Amino acid sequence: MSRFRSFVSLMIALSSPILLGGCAALVVGGAVAGAGAGGYVAGQERGVTGQFDDVKTKTHVQLALAGLKPPLAANIDVLVYEGRTLLVGTAATPEAKELAGETARRVAGVRALYNELEVRAPETVWADTRDDWITTQLRSDLTFDKEIRSLNYEIETVDGSVYLLGSARTKGELDRATAWARDIPGVRRVVSFVEIRPGASLAQGAPPAPPASAPAAASPGPVAPAPVEVHKLSSL
Repeated sequence: MSRFRSFVSLMIALSSPILLGGCAALVVGGAVAGAGAGGYVAGQERGVTGQFDDVKTKTHVQLALAGLKPPLAANIDVLVYEGRTLLVGTAATPEAKELAGETARRVAGVRALYNELEVRAPETVWADTRDDWITTQLRSDLTFDKEIRSLNYEIETVDGSVYLLGSARTKGELDRATAWARDIPGVRRVVSFVEIRPGASLAQGAPPAPPASAPAAASPGPVAPAPVEVHKLSSL
């Protein structure tokens, strides 16, 4: 009985941030919505079913990592978009990184796996707080840029590296998203796993023109822009 209670507690602890994050996004999207309602789900390429499947896959990956001995979930963030699964964070050893990747790859629903774990000590509280601020700032920037369908992007930041997973309607849209990320103070690099899927822009029904540049944040002096790494996407 104690084992069952422990398992239920673990599921609640791991699932709650996902569900709460989804609720917050519902408010930003302008719809106090359940399945099938207005702005939030309508703006996503993956739709209601795809979003639900990704939340389920993410939870199962987290549970699988937490079930290892020793558990590996504590310092690993999991992003999932249409079954494409990205692991970011830290691992204590190369063997732990490989184990995390193989464990996640075996989870039902994982269509492709990108293992971006860094083999090093976990982040400090200060670094983690700074990374959370970068992620929040970028989410805000994308949300208020009308040429970007922000709900199609999953975002995570680790030690100043911004990771993007999702889909873009045009290369111009993706260029805008990466430009916003590069201009945030503290960003060292931008790593993109975003697919480009041709389609109409949000407002006019035509592909938006690539921006000259996204608005830059104020800085004390000249700073070299963060490099952008665009990774080729391959299935399992």
